[in-house]
Amino acid sequence: MAAPVGFHCPECVQEASAKTRQVVSPIGGTAVKDTYVTKVLIGINVGLFLVSLVANRQELIAQWGMNPYAVSVLGEWWRLLTAAFLHANLWHIGFNMLVLWLVGRPLESLLGHGRFVLLYVLSALGGSIASYAFSPLNTISVGASGAIFGLMAGLLVAGRSLRVDVTQIAVLLVLNFLIGFVVAGIDWRAHLGGAIVGAMVAAVMAYAPKQSRTLWQILGVLAISGLLVVAMMLRTAQIQTDIQSELLNGRGQLMSGSTQQR
Repeated sequence: MAAPVGFHCPECVQEASAKTRQVVSPIGGTAVKDTYVTKVLIGINVGLFLVSLVANRQELIAQWGMNPYAVSVLGEWWRLLTAAFLHANLWHIGFNMLVLWLVGRPLESLLGHGRFVLLYVLSALGGSIASYAFSPLNTISVGASGAIFGLMAGLLVAGRSLRVDVTQIAVLLVLNFLIGFVVAGIDWRAHLGGAIVGAMVAAVMAYAPKQSRTLWQILGVLAISGLLVVAMMLRTAQIQTDIQSELLNGRGQLMSGSTQQR
């Protein structure tokens, strides 16, 4: 019996939807057209920067920026993530958000929303943990560059796996990394850490065996996360040991440091 015009049988619609195959990207994530995660990340960063214009920016950075002493001694581990959403000035956030816009959209389209978020967050943590591991004890650093470098390295690795020309992104990555050594006050450690972790996550996503791809990707991401946790624990133990040694010897040299951008 023919259905009235404009009427859809609910059972028929569900059956048709079940038979419709989702478009999957070459890396395994569901292909997306609207890269809204990149836009949301830019919105969060810009929104927090606008808040800092009204509030006391230096106080916000001091309270939420990456600080090895606060993380290791005071247990304020959340600074490893919150630091990646704070910026020191207009050119700092402007440059980071420009690169996020240029690199984030194609990478999100390739990975899908969920995998893209994982790569971004782990790269941000990788940058913060690298800064935590190798910066002077009382250095404060802020900025999304760890995550941004992770995205650039991730796009480089993913592009190579698909045999596409990635020369431009390679040049962009190298130039930005070199700037960290030329311009004073830039935390190149966070850049390097974010790039390494981003490349590792992208490699896990891109080169996982097609059979049980999602399982291998999950295991790879868990392994990388475990390495980050171990690195953080080792640095924390080292800092606490050094502080105890300094106190016993009556010295206070560990607290020298500065504020850096990344």
